[in-house]
Amino acid sequence: MPAAIDRSGRVRAARQAPSPNCDARPRGVPVDLLVVHNISLPPRVYGGGAIEDLFLNRLDADAHPFFASIRALRVSAHFLVRRDGELVQFVPCSKRAWHAGISSFQGRERCNDFSIGVELEGSDDDPFEAVQYEVLAGLVRTLRTRYPIVHLAGHSDIAPGRKTDPGPCFDWQRLLAALAG
Repeated sequence: MPAAIDRSGRVRAARQAPSPNCDARPRGVPVDLLVVHNISLPPRVYGGGAIEDLFLNRLDADAHPFFASIRALRVSAHFLVRRDGELVQFVPCSKRAWHAGISSFQGRERCNDFSIGVELEGSDDDPFEAVQYEVLAGLVRTLRTRYPIVHLAGHSDIAPGRKTDPGPCFDWQRLLAALAG
């Protein structure tokens, strides 16, 4: 039976959509943080391909007025968990995805260097789906088989005052309970 995650950090259960928005991680830095984000494009609109298009640098800035404001972004995450539970991987975990921006965790700057970024399709203002928690918990368990992930944080925790996601509707206790069970 093949491993759930390969040597480069590709999760076999995830649909692969390789993003160019990544680079090499610094040598010798353990990946011990998982950062939870939320995203919807346009804001609070779910479904469709705009998130994937953003991470693949193919978002049509003329398709929606909001898209013009993010035209120049070159961002990615390692993973996206859609509202229906689909898991998409954009960047192998062995590489640094461009998800955290200016950030700090427990006195360490540049969280992209030592973290894995997971976007949940959603917003600060809407509850997440049960299947998203299930998929996220399964992903964390899988990643822990290869990486020493001991910390879970929200984007708001590593970039306070700049970011608010995953927001007040994200149920941290539900995730922790799923991981414990």
